[in-house]
Amino acid sequence: MPKRKIPMRKCVISNEMKPKKDMIRIVINKENQVAIDPSGKLPGRGAYVSIEPEIVQSAWDRHVLDKVLGTTLDDIFYQELLDYVTHQKARMSL
Repeated sequence: MPKRKIPMRKCVISNEMKPKKDMIRIVINKENQVAIDPSGKLPGRGAYVSIEPEIVQSAWDRHVLDKVLGTTLDDIFYQELLDYVTHQKARMSL
């Protein structure tokens, strides 16, 4: 039986290629609303970020997602993303 191909995505912060399941998609829709997209299926332009709190913190410090998505994100969104990633990382290590 052939091995299944693992979908890979590039983290917009670290530029590392990783399996899609180890990433979180951030999406911006036509109304310029930015959301965390755990399903990876929301409509709009997406950017993938590694599920690593240090990487999200780095993105927050440098406002990388603002540049990638072409919008201005507030600290509330970055905090929400950091909390989500920290929670996911804890679940993955169980």
